Amino acid sequence: MAAVTYTKENLRAEVDVQRLPNGQFQGMVLITHMGNDQDDPPPHTVNSTSDTAAEALEEAKALAHRLLADM
Repeated sequence: MAAVTYTKENLRAEVDVQRLPNGQFQGMVLITHMGNDQDDPPPHTVNSTSDTAAEALEEAKALAHRLLADM
């Protein structure tokens, strides 16, 4: 499944899904500051897991929108 990227001003949110050892999926969002060589924080993960990668991706997209709106 392809990752999704959103941008807001100088912020980039990269959305992806990871498969967990138990077979479930969890969405994650990496926020980076474009043009900034400093270390960015670790990825944010969705609090819940999903049965499918598509569900996890939708949850991660929603998280990315919330994170960007708060910044």
